[in-house]
Amino acid sequence: MMKTEEKVEAIDELNAAQIPSTTPSAPVVSIYHGQPLAAKAETLTPTTKTALTSEVEESIVTDSEVVPDCHTLPADFPDGGVDAWLCVFGGWCAMFAAFGLVNCLGVFLTYYVEGPLSSYGSSTVSWIVTVQLYLQSGSAIVWGRLYDVYGPKWLLYGGSLMYIFGLMMTSLATQYYQIFLAQSLVSAMGSGAIFNVSITCATTWFHKKRAAAMGILVSGSSLGGVLLPIIFNQLIPRLGFPWTLRIVALILLALCSAACLTITSRLPPRPKALKATDYVRPLSEPAFLFTVLSGFFFLLGMFIPFNYVTLQAEAAGVSPNLVPYLLSIINGVSIFGRIIPGFVADVVGRYNTMTIITALSAIFTLSLWIPGRGSAAIVVYGAIFGFTSGGYVSIGAPCIAQISDIREIGTRTGTAYLLQALGGLTGSPIAGALVSKMGGSYLGLQLFCGISMCVSVVFNLAARHAQVGFKWAKV
Repeated sequence: MMKTEEKVEAIDELNAAQIPSTTPSAPVVSIYHGQPLAAKAETLTPTTKTALTSEVEESIVTDSEVVPDCHTLPADFPDGGVDAWLCVFGGWCAMFAAFGLVNCLGVFLTYYVEGPLSSYGSSTVSWIVTVQLYLQSGSAIVWGRLYDVYGPKWLLYGGSLMYIFGLMMTSLATQYYQIFLAQSLVSAMGSGAIFNVSITCATTWFHKKRAAAMGILVSGSSLGGVLLPIIFNQLIPRLGFPWTLRIVALILLALCSAACLTITSRLPPRPKALKATDYVRPLSEPAFLFTVLSGFFFLLGMFIPFNYVTLQAEAAGVSPNLVPYLLSIINGVSIFGRIIPGFVADVVGRYNTMTIITALSAIFTLSLWIPGRGSAAIVVYGAIFGFTSGGYVSIGAPCIAQISDIREIGTRTGTAYLLQALGGLTGSPIAGALVSKMGGSYLGLQLFCGISMCVSVVFNLAARHAQVGFKWAKV
């Protein structure tokens, strides 16, 4: 197999042989399949030349050493402009709609446990939200591939319709299987398409400011996590859960419509035959593999506070007037947690910042949430965790993009999100089972959450080491 440099030179010389030049050229010395390339090109028919070009180009694309083109060089990213910031705005609306609702799933969980699904255990009910979380992120392995091949437009439109339809069906559901089908499957797949497209498109517009732009974009989910729980808590006593969910779904429909009109990709679609190796090959890269493992263990613990902090606060004797606003506190602080670390990461390095963020999440979970008993301790923990977990959300995608060819960003993020989302899928059910096993005590849940995040820190350090070793560097 030719080396990458030879492949690039081969394409250039083949083009030169097909297109007359007005200036003298140097003698051709490159060899392709045992003979001088230009000499071979002169004897080829147009059809054969096209096939030869395709063969060499495909060899370049599938080689582990990827050659940047005019779209992927750092200098070619605009890092701003009307289209770029409109894409960020559309992504902000999409994240408000998709993950804003995810950030208040604790409201759903509390309603199900105390209402229509009270005959089921908390661990069983938690599968509704955990499967939803998994498919929302894990379905990226499908949406990412479709994005690379067809672009973002139809994924946005189709995903938006699917998402809102699923929420409307959830508002009509009364049985476990009905809620599971509508919320965990239909709405999750639709929101997964919206989420994946908004994140992926934004990465194509920014390079130096990628983490900052991503922090602004994902802050939409935090604001959604602040406002939506308040809407639910205010409207459910007056209108009931079904009508409240329908009103919220209409609000989200307006946001999804704005996203459909403003999100664009800088890169054109790249139709390409599906190969299983496209998904497996990134895992052979140590930095990518360790990044995926770090994300898996962090998500294993990250959604536990979001899903259980209200129930744990009630068990700890926190004022009933304060409990409904705990999620809003976490998400309110998370707005700053998603924006500020993004700007910091662009300056000191994304993996450096990620290591600090994940470490702080683990430390405060073990040192504050576990011993904290009163309202003040739980509120302070919620605020700190909202900030640190927000930083993870904003920097996670830029870390993957940093070690990826931007032309394959959809497929590579799809592989990463599918595996990382397994953590979100299993974390809450395990936590619920621990609560049941320990007779209602939340100590096991809290320890499991903190230790999972500690393991995440170790793998993030390994990913950093795979790139620069132990020396200090912006990475």
